[in-house]
Amino acid sequence: MKQFIRFLPFFSGLYFLLFTASAFALTPTSRTLSQEFENFLSQHATNDDTEKHQIIALQQFYAARNYQPAWINSSSQQSRIETILSFIASADDEGLDSHNYRLQQLLLLATENSSLSRYELEFRTTLTLLQYAHDLYRGRFTASEIDPDWHIPQPDFDSVGFLLRTASSNNLQQSLESIAPNIPSYQLFKKALAKYRELVTNQISWQQIPNVSLLRPDDSHPVIPLIRTRITQAYETHGKIEYHLVSSEESKKSNRYDINLVRAIKAFQLQHGLNADGIIGKNTLNALNKTPSEKIQQLRISMERLRWLPRDLGDRYLLVNIAGFQLAAVENDQNIFDMRIIVGRNYRSTPSFHSRITHMIVNPYWNIPASIARKDLLPKQQQDPGYFNSQKIRVYPDYNYSSAPIDPNTIDWRAIKNRFPYALRQEPGILNALGSIKFMLPNHFSIYLHDTPSKALFNREIRTFSSGCIRLEKPLLLAEFALRTSTSAEKINEQINTGRTVQINLPEPLPTYIVYLTAWVDSQHTIHYSPDSYGRDRYALKFARW
Repeated sequence: MKQFIRFLPFFSGLYFLLFTASAFALTPTSRTLSQEFENFLSQHATNDDTEKHQIIALQQFYAARNYQPAWINSSSQQSRIETILSFIASADDEGLDSHNYRLQQLLLLATENSSLSRYELEFRTTLTLLQYAHDLYRGRFTASEIDPDWHIPQPDFDSVGFLLRTASSNNLQQSLESIAPNIPSYQLFKKALAKYRELVTNQISWQQIPNVSLLRPDDSHPVIPLIRTRITQAYETHGKIEYHLVSSEESKKSNRYDINLVRAIKAFQLQHGLNADGIIGKNTLNALNKTPSEKIQQLRISMERLRWLPRDLGDRYLLVNIAGFQLAAVENDQNIFDMRIIVGRNYRSTPSFHSRITHMIVNPYWNIPASIARKDLLPKQQQDPGYFNSQKIRVYPDYNYSSAPIDPNTIDWRAIKNRFPYALRQEPGILNALGSIKFMLPNHFSIYLHDTPSKALFNREIRTFSSGCIRLEKPLLLAEFALRTSTSAEKINEQINTGRTVQINLPEPLPTYIVYLTAWVDSQHTIHYSPDSYGRDRYALKFARW
């Protein structure tokens, strides 16, 4: 909207000469208008450099209307054009760039007063609206081109249907506003983006905080006032009450790392994926020094990824955020709970994809993938011939697991070099790498969600420790959510304690979206900013041309 306001001088005085009474007086009959506009389209549409599929959509749209213009042929045309131009000008608010949508050209056309310019305005407005709506609905970019690890199909955009619905809408403003994703986190990102853009526009000082040794509570240092200023700026952007407490007059110039600033730093650390210990070290300083422009880019690429998601995620679903090391259980657009997760190592990174959890297995076996057997476990067995037995890992001749297991002591493990000729399987129990429960969802990446015996790893800031699968901090909580009220945590625990392997089918498949968002929202509606652990934001921003 601010982009639109910058162009208001075009309107004052002239104020859409196209729509004055004299302009309407020149309007030909409806049939003649249709013929003239059809002739105009036949001459201009084929010569336009717009992508062919958009031209085809435009021609189909006007053919369905008998070539009656949609925006300049009614008594309400002035307000309709204004509404559309204002909508296009709001592209910056959506993390896009209004300069890509020919706004100045449309505004100039709106000041000209001839039949040809009216048709040109109609034609250009429709094309621009179509392009912007497409970008806002399903993303400006082809996901796989700027994020090769994204495997969730982008939503289909019905160009002709959109134009027909919009042109016939009795509430054009509402119709246009419904195009953007309706995910609550998207709206929160918009608000934060607006505040960071305001900081950039107003050229607010963002002095870099110099590197210092560790600062602990009650320490004194000349850099403390600058840190306090930065936290105050964070409060102005995000409104966290913990940040506001540091701005009292008596503490503004103090060099002491006082209790109020400690509380604010802990909240800041938590919001930025850091251990909330109140100790100011390298990682905390790096997060404090992130400029508004950097935060803007982080929000923009996260908003773009949200546009890549299906429009109907379901009434109940899981949003598994790889970058944030966090899983959210969502019901009726509300985060019911969050939990920490562990994802794949950098060289075995977890991809973004969509599937549905169909069942869970209590006391699962771990059928060990061949690559893990060869690269990870074989060296351990070669070093310690008793390793497989100590970990209850059984050796089989093939992946049917139907034959009797082979005694690992009868195999010369050091003779195995490249090809691993056996199948490994770990027995259920406390040593099992999958813990007590695994959640199965069909996918060709062989990825599932599961418990883990390595609970201490959930306390790490960067939780990239798995071979691609997703380890869960609270698997029983997820089991209750997935099973709804059919089975309680107590009953699942009883089943675990039997030691028997059991498959439990879900009453309904649970949609699961595994995504990569370095900006994300928790169940308390707080925006978090996580490190770009896999470098997918850096890669995407390198190729993105907003």
